[in-house]
Amino acid sequence: MADPSFFDKVHSVVKCIPFGRVTSYGAIANYLGAAGSARMVGWAMNASKKHEVPAHRVVNRNGLLTGKHHFQGTNLMQQLLENEGIEIVDNKIQNFEKHFWDPIKEL
Repeated sequence: MADPSFFDKVHSVVKCIPFGRVTSYGAIANYLGAAGSARMVGWAMNASKKHEVPAHRVVNRNGLLTGKHHFQGTNLMQQLLENEGIEIVDNKIQNFEKHFWDPIKEL
């Protein structure tokens, strides 16, 4: 079973992601000193519904909306990102590097 305090740490980082920016599961894991634990960050995102975190801003390392099936409705994750000015084509963030927020550099 995953460490609940790890989930809390993940949620704290995600709450810091600015409007119009995204980060990756792996970037969060690296920031928390848990390199190689991107999947565990994904589990934390799946458990984030009751914690009011902007989980839609966390994508995979290539900018793909891999967590979109955890959002209500078929395109909610994409719609939330597009409302923040991020262009999505075929479930992938366009100009990913421009929108990428690295917690190691930003926090």
